[in-house]
Order: sequence, then C-alpha cells, then structure tokens
Amino acid sequence: MKTKKQSLKIAGITIWRILAYFIIYSIVGYIIETTYGFLTKGVIESRQGFLYGPFCSIYGIGAIIMIISLQYFKKNNYTLFFGGFLVGSVVEYLISFFGELLFNVKWWDYSDRFLNLNGRICFTFSLFWGLLAIYLIRHFNPLMDKLMNKIKEKIPTNVLKVIVIIAIMFLIIDFLLTGVALKLFFARTVYIYDLDVANKDKYISQYQELMKNEKLLNFGNKIFSDEKMIKTFPNLKLETENGEMIFLNSIYKDIQPYYYNFN
Repeated sequence: MKTKKQSLKIAGITIWRILAYFIIYSIVGYIIETTYGFLTKGVIESRQGFLYGPFCSIYGIGAIIMIISLQYFKKNNYTLFFGGFLVGSVVEYLISFFGELLFNVKWWDYSDRFLNLNGRICFTFSLFWGLLAIYLIRHFNPLMDKLMNKIKEKIPTNVLKVIVIIAIMFLIIDFLLTGVALKLFFARTVYIYDLDVANKDKYISQYQELMKNEKLLNFGNKIFSDEKMIKTFPNLKLETENGEMIFLNSIYKDIQPYYYNFN
C-alpha cells in the first residue's frame, strides 16, 4: 500500500500554497496600486515591483508573512488586530530598509506623518495593518483559498506545480534584472546630470567603470533606457546630502511617466 507523500508545511500551510499566495497577492497588489494611482492622480501608470510582468511583489511578500504569522493570532479579532499592527509594521519597515539597501530605492516616506519611525512606518498605517489583518484572515484569504481549491479540481496538481515553479523562476530572474537596471539607471542619471545626491562619488565611479566596456554599456543603456525606467518606475527618487528627495521624472521632463492621463 502506497503512502501519500506529505508536503512541507509552515504554520499548517503547504509550501506550494505559500508560493501560490505570493504570486496571486503580487498580482492583486499590482491591481490595487494601479487603481489607487488612477483614483488619486487620474493616470494609468506602472505600479510594478520589478521590470516585467503585472507583479507588485511587496504585496506578495507582505501577504505570505502576514498569513503565516497571523495563524497564531486567530483567537479573536482583537488579537488579529494586534498581530496585524505588529507584523505589518515590522514587514513594512524591513521591506523599506532592504529596498534602499539593495536597490537604493525609497518606495515611500512617512517622515511628515504622526509617530513615524525613520520615515519607514507610521502610526496611521500601523492601524491600517491591524484592520487589514482582520479582513485578510476572516474574509479575503478564505475567498482566495476557495478559488485555489476550485482551480485544483480542474487542473492536475503536477501541472499547477509546474506553473508555480515557472512563475517563481520568472520573478527571481526579474528581481535580479531589476537590481542591475536600477543600479545602471541611477549611476547614469547622476553621472550625466551631475546630481548632488548622497553617495554621488559612488554612482559616478560605478558608471565610469561601466564605460570601460563600451559594448556592454551601450547594450545596458538600450535595454534599460531612460524611457523604460521612468515608465516602469515613475516614482523613483534619489536623496540629496541634506535629505531632500529628487523625483527622477522631474529630470526627464520629456518622458511621460504614465501610460494614460485622464485629467
């Protein structure tokens, strides 16, 4: 008699489902961010986390960490709120920190908000994470589970696993390419426009080093062109020595940082 192979689980959730959560919530995050951009700015602009594909991976990472962590706070809505407040704040802080460390990107800045910590998290959004935790665990994620279970009934498990693996591999490659592209774009912009930013000498030396290989530099500048970078990441910023922020779309004024403007 054959015994069924058990999948590795974390907090009672299989690894395959966790990976599927990451993919699904990254897409959900992209939809949310695109809708938010339209409602607040009247434009359809890129809200991608990486260079390619409709993925906002910050949401994917945040969702799986919260779903796993909040399994231990499900006693009632009060504990869920506390868990969301705590876990959401920690996740938001770490994503902001590592985003700047790895990509030199400041995705958000709460420095002007009440009770903020290094501009990375603030009391208002921490309250939001608490409320979101209740909605996520009690309502939204159960709907996602039902949807995923229906898909499993129609598509063989092995096929779904292959799809998940391909999607994760794509996102890993996308992540690495994004790091290279942002490094090149920042160095190129600082070098060409002589921007007075923090770590200016580092950016200039990086670009000068790339200039030694003309073919490679030309290839990178073509693939990761100014237009590609501004349209994919319309809200990119660099920090000056005195702490002020420079929006790069203000440097490249001839490039529209959006796809459609309804204003």
